[in-house]
Amino acid sequence: MSVCLWISGNENTLKYVSLITLTLQNAILGLSMRYSRTRDGDLFLSSTAVVMSEVVKLLTCLVLVFLEEGKDLTRFKGALHRTIVKQPIDTLKVCVPSVVYIVQNNLLYVSASHLDAATYQVTYQLKILTTAMFAVVILRKKLFPTQWCSLVFLIVGVVMVQLAQSDAGTSSGAGGPEQIRFIGFCAALGACVLSGFAGIYFEKILKGSDISVWMRNVQLSFLSLPFGFITCFLNDGRQITSQGFFFGYDFFIWYLVVLQACGGLIVAVVVKYADNILKGFATSLAIIISCVASIYLFNFQLNLQFSAGASLVICSIFLYGYDPNKQQKIVSVRPSQDEKLLIPKV
Repeated sequence: MSVCLWISGNENTLKYVSLITLTLQNAILGLSMRYSRTRDGDLFLSSTAVVMSEVVKLLTCLVLVFLEEGKDLTRFKGALHRTIVKQPIDTLKVCVPSVVYIVQNNLLYVSASHLDAATYQVTYQLKILTTAMFAVVILRKKLFPTQWCSLVFLIVGVVMVQLAQSDAGTSSGAGGPEQIRFIGFCAALGACVLSGFAGIYFEKILKGSDISVWMRNVQLSFLSLPFGFITCFLNDGRQITSQGFFFGYDFFIWYLVVLQACGGLIVAVVVKYADNILKGFATSLAIIISCVASIYLFNFQLNLQFSAGASLVICSIFLYGYDPNKQQKIVSVRPSQDEKLLIPKV
């Protein structure tokens, strides 16, 4: 009895820890990216930060795979050789999301450069829509009527948020580049499309093999690096040559690199313990935190239309995670009033 209570309590603790972790990660990343692009001082090259995030992610996943193999160096090398070298076709399949994630992460920096953190956080929830669309097309999933309704609420909410801030037009952040809201929205929309496609494609690859999620992430990061370096020198080759790869880097930028790298890994761990309602709650809290923090940190002007749009987006998140079939199953296993009369009292 005491053991069961301990296990139950431990699982509840993990759920709430995962909730807090996911909430903070979602909120802090958006705020940090925005601050990094608008603060005073030398502006770092976002393309190099994306590459360094992949390096950190690769090293982290290699450590996790090493632990999975029982801290045995021989088994660790054998696992890497079997997965990456001996299965070239399988490895090449991972090239698709590798390229997509590199482009997506660069677009997120563009979006953070042109949108305030609150608008960026709300707009990026359009990835729910794109993920749903690709799930229907690629995985042949069927959406519940409530999920279709949630997608409509999501679109309306994001449109309201964008229109609420449209009067800002073009502005300039302190020490940062010229900020054009339309460019920021297009970059966020592009990132949402790529995020939806890459997520569903990666899910299909994971389900189609017995390779662990950490080994898949090793493949993903390993293959992303060449594309990342190519992107760096195509976009910022002249600046890298004259100023250096790590121009503009300081402690805060390294913190941002690590935060972005660990974001996907944190979510992968969180999903194991948190259900859809908890994940929706975490995302909703992240939006609220971003709005409140933006008011104090970036002089963000909160108005009624933005609040209404953000509320619609939050409602859509909860509605999309609601599973009516699951609720029916819960109800069906409960005894009816007549059945209760037949149960002998102890």
